[in-house]
This record gives sequence, structure tokens and C-alpha cells, in this order.
Amino acid sequence: KGYLAEAIVNFMAFLGWNPGGEKEIYSMKDLISDFSLDKVQKGGAIFNIQRLDYLNGVYIRQKSPEELTELCKPYLPKIEIKQLKKIICLYQERLKKLSEIVELTDFFFKDVLEYDKGLLKWKDMTDGEVKDALDKLNKILCDIPDKKWTKKNLENILMPEAEKVGDRGRLLWPLRIALTGKKASAGPFEVAETLGKEKTLKRIKYAQSKF
Repeated sequence: KGYLAEAIVNFMAFLGWNPGGEKEIYSMKDLISDFSLDKVQKGGAIFNIQRLDYLNGVYIRQKSPEELTELCKPYLPKIEIKQLKKIICLYQERLKKLSEIVELTDFFFKDVLEYDKGLLKWKDMTDGEVKDALDKLNKILCDIPDKKWTKKNLENILMPEAEKVGDRGRLLWPLRIALTGKKASAGPFEVAETLGKEKTLKRIKYAQSKF
């Protein structure tokens, strides 16, 4: 399921044991030092899966990018390790279990995304407005040189254009959906940088074909 050993140990130690105080994240060294059977309650322990997920998320966020990539590798397709690390790092803050990386990042590994064209609409946008937004995105992104295809530069170029529209979502929401096919994802600039220019433009053109 993607639970880390240290999270399981930390969780199990607290089943019936109360060390007192506010501390809840323990290293093995600290547990060995502080744990005492005298502080274990005799009543039945409550196995709270939400608490285990919370603890596991804390330990996941403490991992280095290299460590987390190695831990997530068994769940994902085999691709170049540098690219895999970029993908995984985008979701380190969101993960509660390692297994969740599959659903969160599956769009990176697909040639074609399947989603309803209605998902591309931000609030009350019409088909024509979505098409115009996608056309504008395609034109702007086509002109960005490969060597300047970075999250920072993409943001610097697209944010002012989104502000001109009045509601940033009218430009950035269709971009997010075209790139990921998901309502919730890492930011569109980070995703575009990780996908690369060629794949980004290909996905925008696919979204355009729906109108």
C-alpha cells in the first residue's frame, strides 16, 4: 500500500502508549529512549487509519528527492531516472502513501489523455471561449524557445496574459486540463516544464481538436 517502515513503527508505538507532551513524530532512536511499558494503557487501542496516513505523509515529506524516487520506482513505468525524479518531486507534498503516486502522475506516461471536453471549461465559459483560450495558449507557447522552456519563464509569460483576461482561470484552467486531464494536479507551469515543449503542444492541439 506504500506505507514506510518508520511510519508503521511510529504508529504502532502509539497504540496504547502515551509518552505525555505534544511530540508525535519519533525516530527509532527516540522511541528506544522514551518508550516504557509503564505508560501503556490497558484499554483497547484504536487503529485510526487516517492517523497512519497522516504520519506516513510526514515521513514521505522528510525524504530526499533521491530517496523518494527510489521508493516510488516500483509503482511507475521505467523511464530515465532524472525525469522520474522531476515527476515524483512535484507530488511529494501531496502524498500520504507511496501507492498514490500512480493515480497522481499517470498522465505523464500516457500518449493520449481521455477526458470530457466539458472539463476544459472554467466556470461559465462557452465552447468558443475555450477554443479561443487554447488557440492563444498554442500561439504563445509555440514561440517560446526550447532553451527557455522553464517553469519560471512559462509563468512569467503566461501569468500577465491570464491577468489581461480578468479571471486567470479562463486561460490557466484549460491549460491545466489539456496537460493533465485532471481537476486537481500540480501547477500547470511545473507540469508543462516537466512534460517538455513538444508534449505540451501536442496535448494542447488534442484539446483544440475537441472543439
